[in-house]
Amino acid sequence: MSIYAIGDIQGCLDQLLRLLDKVQFNPDIDQLWFTGDLVNRGPKSLETLQFVRSLGSAAVTVLGNHDLHLLALAEGDKRYTNKFDTLLPIIESNQRDELLNWLRHRPLLHRDKELGYTLIHAGLPPQWSMDEAMVYARELESTLQSSDYRNFLSQMYGNEPAQWDDNLKGIDRLRFITNCFTRLRFCSDDGVLNLKSKGKIGSQPDGFSPWFRIAERKSRSERILFGHWSTLGIHSEDNVYPLDSGCLWGGELTALQIDCNPPKRRQISCGESLAPW
Repeated sequence: MSIYAIGDIQGCLDQLLRLLDKVQFNPDIDQLWFTGDLVNRGPKSLETLQFVRSLGSAAVTVLGNHDLHLLALAEGDKRYTNKFDTLLPIIESNQRDELLNWLRHRPLLHRDKELGYTLIHAGLPPQWSMDEAMVYARELESTLQSSDYRNFLSQMYGNEPAQWDDNLKGIDRLRFITNCFTRLRFCSDDGVLNLKSKGKIGSQPDGFSPWFRIAERKSRSERILFGHWSTLGIHSEDNVYPLDSGCLWGGELTALQIDCNPPKRRQISCGESLAPW
């Protein structure tokens, strides 16, 4: 059995299939871990959802910000509509309800203690231990999987609150948890999130650092796989493994085999940019 962690797909199904051919993926014995953002911008969001769902237990995927955008759009949210044209085939599909229900029941965090890896989409604030992060992930998952999920999606967007407080309640608490797991790149030493800076390391304002470089980060001892940040480049540092190598933008699509030591990296070139915006 081989386990491959794969960076953001964003509707680039043809490239994913080429990568799976390269690693000789066998769904009967192997498993894929996806960092989220299965959909949007690329040309085959519908087909990507259908394919990953068809893999059953051979695929694990966590939710990314574009996956949550899809769920909000499907419930009638009109914000950023001009950026969601590639999601319309899902919204208009006769499989819409079953695909969205499946997506809504994906986790925010997947942890395999025996293997020694945790999978998320974006980041963790320095205040959270991994055990705490698991509790907060389950809290948000319970909301998304409940009958109240539409109310949450309607209030999900926003950059506040910017800092964790154990006393946060209601939508403020859920929004902060969401922003960490699906949007975080930079934060301050005391855990204030900067969600406006989206560029390379060094482009952020003074006082902010990549979330994984905060010296007092409580999750530093844990090996974390994540996507979301295509300008990071594929490398490992401080027990983290960024995996979004920018396939959508004409970069590569990366699979990291994590059932071996050291992990083995496999990539394919994705050619020209596939993003319409």
